[in-house]
Amino acid sequence: MSLERFLKTAVSSWMSEEGPDSDIVLSSRIRLARNFKDYKFPTLFSHEEAKVIIVNMEETIGKSDFQKFGQMELLKIDEMQPLQKRVLVEKHLISPHLAEDSPYGAVLLTENEEVSIMINEEDHIRIQCLFPGLQLSEALDAANEIDDWLESNIQYAFDEKHGYLTSCPTNVGTGLRASVMMHLPGLILTQQISRIIPAINQLGLVVRGIYGEGSEALGNIFQISNQITLGKSEEDIGRDLKGVVSQLISQERSAREALRKTSNIQLEDRIFRSLGVLANSRIIESKEAARCLSDVRLGIDMGYIEKLPKTILNELMILTQPGFLQQYAGGPLRPHERDIRRAGLIRERLKMEQEK
Repeated sequence: MSLERFLKTAVSSWMSEEGPDSDIVLSSRIRLARNFKDYKFPTLFSHEEAKVIIVNMEETIGKSDFQKFGQMELLKIDEMQPLQKRVLVEKHLISPHLAEDSPYGAVLLTENEEVSIMINEEDHIRIQCLFPGLQLSEALDAANEIDDWLESNIQYAFDEKHGYLTSCPTNVGTGLRASVMMHLPGLILTQQISRIIPAINQLGLVVRGIYGEGSEALGNIFQISNQITLGKSEEDIGRDLKGVVSQLISQERSAREALRKTSNIQLEDRIFRSLGVLANSRIIESKEAARCLSDVRLGIDMGYIEKLPKTILNELMILTQPGFLQQYAGGPLRPHERDIRRAGLIRERLKMEQEK
């Protein structure tokens, strides 16, 4: 494996598969924050101390007694170009924080990109497991298995009273962030989302955009995740999040059926207009592309469009991001040039699918 292998393929293996409730839930993610005992946290450590953490992690992963998730590739942030880092962020393999604010960071990736272990981000270790559809329990089991194996080789910073110690107090305790990425166009079109988000926040959960904190909900895609890590078990956090997500799934399906009953021709018109825009545009901005892709995916999920697979939407959501467009072009592009290339790429990909 190499960095190029992760940059060339737009869709990770987990994105090309369908999971439970995948018409609404795109993915489930578990992230565990951990730190080495007796080492300064990344907010305070030196370059030399950061190197020690990376070497220690590389040696630990290189041991032959843990191969369940396959070979892992170590990629160092300071050896990547800005564009390469941006592509990995767009694929959800590393965080924006690791890409932009962690010059001494690194990431360990499995070949199928289901497991990502970020090193020297906000904490020394951040184990991330991504599964398609609503599979929080499965993702948690995988993350815990990796965590248990690492803990058998590494002494973690742990306190009997407070749990796992982390750079940010909000992660102290389990160090667990569980999140689910959801496509919620029905709740947007029926104008229910503005009422639902405050109710979710009151339950100790947070609603963010497609790339987490500070990002927009492009293409009607939202991340729902826990805020509280102290005083709750990992199982409690996962169960609480799954309960809220299950209610959202039910509400989204009800909203879609309401649209079918009350605004069927208008909905169908919107879906096929968006498909027409994607199939024929010569220039298209990222926000418009995301909106149209959301409409088309809704059309596929509701049976209006029968000849396109859902996976093509997952692929185009990533391929049309600025980093990927420039990666394919071989260098930086001005915004207008990106809009032209985005439109061309979408047209070509849809044409390929229609010719099958």
